[in-house]
Amino acid sequence: MAELQINTTQNVNISFTAASVGERILAYIIDMLIKVAYAVVVYQILFRLLAFDRLLSGMDQWSQIAVVLIFFLPFIFYTLLFESMLEGQTPGKRLLKIKVVKIDGYQASFPDYLIRWFLRIVDINMLSGIIAIISIVASEKSQRLGDMTAGTSVISLKNKVTIDHTILENLQEGYQPVYPSVIRLSDNDTRIIKETFLSAKKSRDRLVMLKLKTKIEEVIQVKAVEPDVNSFIDRVLKDYNYFTQKM
Repeated sequence: MAELQINTTQNVNISFTAASVGERILAYIIDMLIKVAYAVVVYQILFRLLAFDRLLSGMDQWSQIAVVLIFFLPFIFYTLLFESMLEGQTPGKRLLKIKVVKIDGYQASFPDYLIRWFLRIVDINMLSGIIAIISIVASEKSQRLGDMTAGTSVISLKNKVTIDHTILENLQEGYQPVYPSVIRLSDNDTRIIKETFLSAKKSRDRLVMLKLKTKIEEVIQVKAVEPDVNSFIDRVLKDYNYFTQKM
């Protein structure tokens, strides 16, 4: 599987393992089985148990098509619906532990999922998915056409990580927070802060540290009380963990 380098807006490179073609195909098959099961169940309930065909017989052709489409909307919008709700995953992707992410390091948004879903017509529905397979294999970042257009890719979540690679912090018993307004930050903000902090600390880039400190103060709307930048950012990360764990 290819290594995928994601460059965040803070110019921090994060290394992920791109999901393989096999994983993506298997996730697609699982999702398709779920969709087919849904269609079969809906058909059995409507036409076998409720004799829905009798109701349809009294309608014109276009009305019949409209009513049937309403019941099969979940089938049509399955991928878009689940990726939006599960932050880049469908049930198939979740089982295979793969996920859609933005190349710029941010969480993909609904417009990104919409673009990917719409271009499935070209990527997957045309030529039985051959276009998607070719583009994923040929692409440097393992992207199908929908990913290239949306600026996304699909990564594997199976990588072994330590606490340093997550937003989690070890908090001592009786820890007392200082900045309640850190709840203005999101998980994604905190992840980027930690990655930038660790990278700048390792390279001893004080300029980046100062810029990061200024940006954090701007977002949480509080001035640092710690004597140095390192202590302030470390405190912000710990406070965020403290307050989010309490929610």
